[in-house]
Amino acid sequence: MEYKGYYARAEFDEESDIFHGEVINISDVVTFEGTSVDELKQAFQDSIDDYLEFCAERGEEPVKPYSGRFVVRINPELHQRVAIKAKAEGKSLNALVNEILLNSVRNKNGSCASN
Repeated sequence: MEYKGYYARAEFDEESDIFHGEVINISDVVTFEGTSVDELKQAFQDSIDDYLEFCAERGEEPVKPYSGRFVVRINPELHQRVAIKAKAEGKSLNALVNEILLNSVRNKNGSCASN
């Protein structure tokens, strides 16, 4: 599920007969629950709105869903091979890695898996 750039995953708990979910693309803990799919979706949106309102009341910036920067550690030989491939294709290392990652998350129809 997605709302205002925040993504969540949800599960059904058979024992409690309830859906529960958690926002997955921020470091803060934001959870929600519902007894139906519609109630779960509404609770998710309400939780995001409450989170944003709470941050505003405290004068704090809400945690943004990812900055677009992350560090990946790979072995030096692979680093060299990828850097050579990028140069050979006239691309920066970042551009090549971005392209490879984007291709890895695309569905068969060409849209991103997270959409």
